[in-house]
Amino acid sequence: MIGRGKVRDIYSVDDNHLLIVTTDRLSAYDVVMPDPIPGKGEVLTKISLFWFRMMADIIDNQLTDLTVDDVVKDKALCDILRAQSLVVKRLKPLPIEAVVRGYLIGSGWKDYQDTGQVCGIDLPAGLQQAEKLPETLFTPASKAEAGDHDENISFEKVVDLIGENLANRVRDVSIQIYQRAAAYALERGIIIADTKFEFGLDDEGRLHIIDEALTPDSSRFWPVDEYAVGTSPPSFDKQFVRDYLETLDWDKTAPGPDLPAELLEQTGDKYREALDRMTR
Repeated sequence: MIGRGKVRDIYSVDDNHLLIVTTDRLSAYDVVMPDPIPGKGEVLTKISLFWFRMMADIIDNQLTDLTVDDVVKDKALCDILRAQSLVVKRLKPLPIEAVVRGYLIGSGWKDYQDTGQVCGIDLPAGLQQAEKLPETLFTPASKAEAGDHDENISFEKVVDLIGENLANRVRDVSIQIYQRAAAYALERGIIIADTKFEFGLDDEGRLHIIDEALTPDSSRFWPVDEYAVGTSPPSFDKQFVRDYLETLDWDKTAPGPDLPAELLEQTGDKYREALDRMTR
């Protein structure tokens, strides 16, 4: 193993390839919870594959023609890993998370209430919680290690980190992906309120989308028929877990608290429903 994220384990295959295993681990408030959600890794892998392929005309992705069976010789281990693993290109990750917001919710809503801005971007007065934003916003963040918290950064900071041309490319392609996905999801009764992407470069400097794409872990999915401005809409994601954690006397630092079995089951059902509705 060469890396362990909040959800994914990364293994070296050779100089050009990595094996990424999407586990059933659950992260909330950048803390890995002690209890997994059975089947979650498989759901996230299937959803990411779906979006990577849909967006292939917009941006290169990390996918290869290799399968787990090509790189793992132990058949029993292959049987365990196959549904939740990908063999991907070995790329150089960019040191940012590309966050795109279409609706005013989460930390963006809190920011707006305090300052009238979202991540330093001025917004009109009088917007309500969960309201659709006047335009899609690119609000990047720094990438945190497991247990640390991501921090919002300005676009100017992104330029400092990766250069102006690449920063513009990341911003523009992130918004393009989000807008296509949001329109597609809306036809299937799902609002994608916001999402985050990660990108990497190959040896020739070509930009690729990596990690995951538009999953319930990296996005807020809301059912259209339960959406209402001025509320925090129910989600096809780990919002159940966030809401439960907000009721606890927990300071949002590791270790995370134990979670009730019923809550884990309910969250897993929402993940699977998101997959079914989005890809059917």
